[in-house]
Amino acid sequence: MHHSQLAAEILDLLRKGCAIPAHPLALDSERRFDRRRQRALTRYYLDAGVGGLAVGVHTTQFAIRDIGLYEPVLAAAVEDSRAWTDRPLVMVAGVCGRTEQAITEARTAVGLGYHAGLLSLSAFKGASSDTIIEHCERIAEEIPLVGFYLQPAVGGMTLDAAFWERFAAIDNVVAIKVAPFHRYRTLDVIRGLVAARAEERVTLYTGNDDHIVLDLTTPFTVIRDGVPVTVRFRGGLLGHWSVWTRNAVRMLARLQEAVAAGPIPQEILALDSRVTDCNAVFFDVANDFHGCIAGCHEVLRRQGLLEGTWCIDRNEGLSPGQAEEIDRVSREHADLSDDAFVAANLERWLS
Repeated sequence: MHHSQLAAEILDLLRKGCAIPAHPLALDSERRFDRRRQRALTRYYLDAGVGGLAVGVHTTQFAIRDIGLYEPVLAAAVEDSRAWTDRPLVMVAGVCGRTEQAITEARTAVGLGYHAGLLSLSAFKGASSDTIIEHCERIAEEIPLVGFYLQPAVGGMTLDAAFWERFAAIDNVVAIKVAPFHRYRTLDVIRGLVAARAEERVTLYTGNDDHIVLDLTTPFTVIRDGVPVTVRFRGGLLGHWSVWTRNAVRMLARLQEAVAAGPIPQEILALDSRVTDCNAVFFDVANDFHGCIAGCHEVLRRQGLLEGTWCIDRNEGLSPGQAEEIDRVSREHADLSDDAFVAANLERWLS
């Protein structure tokens, strides 16, 4: 599938920039797929006003592929979304593995109705740029691509500006999720994008959970042929936005309005440190991100959306002291949460 085959309303939504949460996986106490609570999560995100969903990605747990849940989980999100709303949604499927596996996943996603594939390159650690680009070009023949600069702490690798120039030049690339949690590497993506002259076709989405607000309010300027070219992040595709999602959607709208009006007020810039403080706790920065999935689960568990924090890997869970830190940020940044919104709708979502 080529991006020219996507409905205009989907492409417009993607390019304007929207909030796309990375969809968690709901498991029961036996670590079996909890279909009811998975449905409730999808309904929560849709009622929160998201512009799309990312499924089968890191927050969904890459291990779903090892236990036969990749297709069922992707199918559930499409089925539940279509049953709950008729508004357009950008559906992004995680695609990973070596080329044969990635082709199979891309074809599965297209068959289920997904619009783009978020392409993880972790399986190519140590490979040459030529090998990786060849892989990307092959997967782009199957599905429009969202590039994924994943931070090394959770499986990513360092990719330079020359790589991103070659990647952005691939005609079926529609967006890049920039998530190295690193300013210099973030600039490498932007330099590559501009060098490829792809800034009109490829939309930047922040995945930098440590700089969400600043990514979305900062103009990034690169000199090309002696002329300054300015690009911006338009939306976010974030694991962080799988929690407190209603206020994340509202925050994105507020940031977009502030950018359009300019200059950016100090009180909006001050949000960056507060959001980052919350993220540091949810993603367990103190323990090298060991509890990053369980931390998001814990927030959803406290709201009643999940029954527990169980992950596929029994070794994954909250780190010592993480629950207490969630207590702290929930208290200090209560205005960033959406507890009241969830409480008012939980019974309906679980029905």
